[in-house]
Amino acid sequence: MEEAARSRRAAREAVSDVDPADLRRTIDGILADGSMAPGALTLLCASAIDEGVGLDSLTERAAGVQLIYEGLRLTRRLAHEEPWARSEDHTRANVEVVAADVLVSRGFYLLARTEAADKAVETVRRFGRAQTDRQGLAPDDRDGAASLDATLEHDVFELAAIAGTTAVGSDPSALVGVAAALADAVESPLPPAEECLPDAAVMRARVTAPANESHEEPRSWITDP
Repeated sequence: MEEAARSRRAAREAVSDVDPADLRRTIDGILADGSMAPGALTLLCASAIDEGVGLDSLTERAAGVQLIYEGLRLTRRLAHEEPWARSEDHTRANVEVVAADVLVSRGFYLLARTEAADKAVETVRRFGRAQTDRQGLAPDDRDGAASLDATLEHDVFELAAIAGTTAVGSDPSALVGVAAALADAVESPLPPAEECLPDAAVMRARVTAPANESHEEPRSWITDP
């Protein structure tokens, strides 16, 4: 998927100056292994509104969304696994904590002067509240835990829609609902972008679909416009 490849390159470029080398290698490994769905969705939303838009001009926004997601996803994993309690050697866990902070802060930097800045802040705040609430659940409440964890993907997909549509001067409301429905149809952690996102043509079809058309089965959009 072209949008995913562009997002990965842009995200890596955005953190290419991070030091020391061990921290940079950790971040690069995270970006190499992660799903690029958030960044790709940013580009898809922009091209769904403006088919002729040059994606190269939007990759910074895609990278910002992707980096925020990767940082929060890593934070969520560390909170669940609690590596400090399982090993006396905390070096790796400590590096990953710093990596998570760098990813989120660099993502904020890339989106700070865009219309998506407020949503980025809201996404981080909601993530913190959800993870705090998760700690208060009963140990066997797996459904509750999964629901709270899923708020991250839901908010990040909405962030991608806002970042992408406003980049081409459009009201994001046309695609925020579409993005939210897509998020509701995926599991955590996110699968590869090509497995959970429709292509640009299908996204454009959704933009022009009747307002009352149902979006209850977004998985089918990938193959059935």
